[in-house]
Amino acid sequence: MIVTSPSVGFGRHRAPVRRQKRDPSAVFFDFVKLCLEVGQTCVSVALLALPTALRRIEFHWLNWLSRSFSPTRRIQSDIAAETVSSSDRSDKQQASRSVPQKIVGLIVRLSPLGRRLLLMSVDALIVALAVGMSFPLGLIDASGIQMQEFAWLLPAALSLALPLYVFGGQYKSLVRYTGSRALYQLVARNVILVLVLAGLGLLAGVPMPARSSWMLFGLLITAGTGFVRFMLRDLLLAFHHRLPGEVKPVVIYGAGAAGAQLQAALRLGNQYKVVAFVDDDPSLSGRMLAGAMIYSAHLLPQLLRRLEVQQVLLAIPSLSRLRHRSIVDALQKLDVAVMQVPGIDEIAAGRARIDTLRPIPIEELLGRDPVCPNVGLLGPGITGRVVLVSGAGGSIGSELCRQVVALAPRRLILLENSEPSLYAIDQELRPLLQRGTELTAMLGSVGDLALMRNILPEVQVVFHAAAYKHVPLVEMNPLAGLANNVIGTRTFAQAAAQAGVESFTLISTDKAVRPTNVMGASKRVCELILQALAVENPGTCFSMVRFGNVLGSSGSVVPLFRRQIAAGGPITLTHPDIVRYFMTIPEAVQLVMQAAAMARGGECFLLDMGEPVKIRNLAEQMVRLSGLSLCDESHPEGDIEIRYVGLRPGEKLYEELLIDAEAQPTDHPLIFCANENSMPADQLWPRLNVLAALIAQHNVKSVLALMHQLVPEWKPDLDLEPVEASSMKRKSTHLKLVSLARH
Repeated sequence: MIVTSPSVGFGRHRAPVRRQKRDPSAVFFDFVKLCLEVGQTCVSVALLALPTALRRIEFHWLNWLSRSFSPTRRIQSDIAAETVSSSDRSDKQQASRSVPQKIVGLIVRLSPLGRRLLLMSVDALIVALAVGMSFPLGLIDASGIQMQEFAWLLPAALSLALPLYVFGGQYKSLVRYTGSRALYQLVARNVILVLVLAGLGLLAGVPMPARSSWMLFGLLITAGTGFVRFMLRDLLLAFHHRLPGEVKPVVIYGAGAAGAQLQAALRLGNQYKVVAFVDDDPSLSGRMLAGAMIYSAHLLPQLLRRLEVQQVLLAIPSLSRLRHRSIVDALQKLDVAVMQVPGIDEIAAGRARIDTLRPIPIEELLGRDPVCPNVGLLGPGITGRVVLVSGAGGSIGSELCRQVVALAPRRLILLENSEPSLYAIDQELRPLLQRGTELTAMLGSVGDLALMRNILPEVQVVFHAAAYKHVPLVEMNPLAGLANNVIGTRTFAQAAAQAGVESFTLISTDKAVRPTNVMGASKRVCELILQALAVENPGTCFSMVRFGNVLGSSGSVVPLFRRQIAAGGPITLTHPDIVRYFMTIPEAVQLVMQAAAMARGGECFLLDMGEPVKIRNLAEQMVRLSGLSLCDESHPEGDIEIRYVGLRPGEKLYEELLIDAEAQPTDHPLIFCANENSMPADQLWPRLNVLAALIAQHNVKSVLALMHQLVPEWKPDLDLEPVEASSMKRKSTHLKLVSLARH
C-alpha cells in the first residue's frame, strides 16, 4: 500500500514514501516481549540476591510479629474501665485488635474443610502466577502465534497440581506446626509436578518452552507455596499469644540444642515468650537463634532490667552439678525466678519432654556430682538372690527397692507395716520388674517373731531400713520408739541369724554418735545388737551403715520448707546456727549397697556426707529459687519471713559421724570404716530382756535409765535411778520363768 503525502516546502513535491502498515497484535506482542525481557532480567537479579533478602525478610517479619502481637501494644484502660461489664470489655478488646489479628481470627474460625479449601485456592493462584511468570520469560522470540501455542500450560498445570497436592497429603498437615520436614515434602511434590507436566508435553508433542523456564517454574511454585505456609504458621502462632497479660517474657540460659528445642516448644504454647538467649560461649554472642538475640552471660543483669524479664529458663541439661550450682547461685543474686528443663536421662528415657519446665529442686544444689559406682560391688551380691527390704515403703527403703530391682534379684520381698506405703511401692515396682524377678509385698512388723521365722529361711540378703526416725515424735513416745527400733531389731536380727541369712545390713544414722535424743540412742543400741550377733554368728555377715540426713525424706526440712513457702510463709527454723549434713537419697542408697558388699562382719561403715550445710542458708536459697524475696528488718516488704522457734527436745546444733575412732578408708572413696566400741553379748542380752519387760510395763523412767546404762554418752533429762546388774539378772530369770509357766 502506497500513501502519498502532501507537498511541503517551496512548491516542490517530495517523493512518495512507502510505509508498511503493522498488525496491532504484532505491536502488542513486541511490547509484551520487551516487558518480559525486562522482567527476566529483574528475576535473574532477584534470584542472585534471594538468600540475603530472605534472611532480612525473616528478621523484619519476626520483629513485625513481635511488635504486632506484643502484650505491650494493648490499649491501656483507666481505673473506671474496671467497672465495665465483661461483654463490653470483650467488645472493646475485639475492636482494639489489629488488622492482621482480625484476618487470622477469621481464618481460625473457619472449619477444617474451609481452611483446606482456602489453601487450595491460594495454591491454585500461586500455580497460575508461576505459569504466567516463568514460561513467557523463556520466549525471547515470542509472537502472538507462539504465545497461543503455549496456552496449554496453564490448564495442564492446574489440573495436575491440585490433585497431586490433595493426594500427596499437602492439606493434611497442620499449618501451625509446619517445619522443615513439611518443606522437604512440598519440594518433592513440586518436583514431581514439573517432571510430570514436562513429560506429558513431550508425549503429546505440543510446543515446549525452554528448560530454564521449567526450572524457574519449579522455583516459583516452591517459594510461593512454602512462603504462604510459613507466613500462616507465624501468624497463627502469634495470634495464639494474642491475650495480653498471659504471656511471660523469659530469657533462656543456654543457646545450644536444648535451648533451641525449648524455644521451639514454647513457641507452640501460650505461657512464655522467649525474648533473648544468654550463653557462656563467647563465640555465640551477638548471633541470632530463632529470631532472638544471643547475649553473653555477664550481660544478663542489664538484659533483665531492659526487657523487664522476671523469669529465666535454664536449658543446659548436661551441666555438671558444680557448674549448675554456680550458675543458679549467680541467678539467685538477681532476684529472678529460675526454671529448668529435665535432665538428659529423663528426656532420653521418655519420662519428660524438653518443655516440661520445673523449679530447680534444692536437692540438686546441695548434692554432689555422683561418683561412679563400683559395678563389682553391686551386681554379685544382689543378682539372682532373694532380697528382703524392711521398711520398704519409707524414703530409704523404697529407693533401696528401686535399685535392687534394677540389679535383677531372683525375688524381692517388701516388708512394711504401713498398708498405704506398701501398696504405693508395690505398684511402682511391678512395671519395672525384669524377667525372672518375683516381687512379694508383705504386710507386717520386724518385731513379729513368728512372721520372721516363717519368711527368713529362704532370704539371703537383708536390708533393715525399718525404724521410727522422727526425733520429736520418738522423744514424745519413747516406749513405742524403743520397742520398734531396739526390740524389733533384736528380734529381726536374731531370727535372721537362726535362719542362716548370708548378709544383714542395718541402716543407721549419724544421730547415734554421742546421741542427745531417744531416737539416736535407740539406733546406737541397734548397732550394739549387730556387733554382738556378728561375734556370735559368723555365718551371717552383720554390718551397719551410718549416714546423715537425706534430702527429700519424710523427716527432712526440705519438704517442710517447701510447704511453708507455698503457703506464703513463715518458714520456721529452730536455730539460726543449726547445721546438718545432707545427701541425696539415691546416692546414699547406692553407697549403702556397696558398703554391704564390702562387709566381712561387724563393720560400722561411715558415708562421706560432704560439707555441712547451714539450715538458714538452705531456707534462704529455697525462697530465692521460688522467685520470692526474704522479709527481714532490711527488707520489710519481702515475701517470706523466717521465724526461730527454738531447738526441739533432743535436737542438737551439729551432727557428728565418728565415735572415738579413726575412720579407715575402703575401696570406695566415699565409704569409710570405723571399729566402734561394742558390748559383749552376755552383758547386752540380759539388759535387753529387762528393757523389753520395762517397756511392756510402760515404766518410762526405768526404761530411760536402762538406756542410759546401755549408751552412757546419752544423758536423758531426768533423775536417773540406776538399775543394778544383779537385779537385772534376777528380773531376767523371773521373766523367763513366767514365760515358761505361760507356755
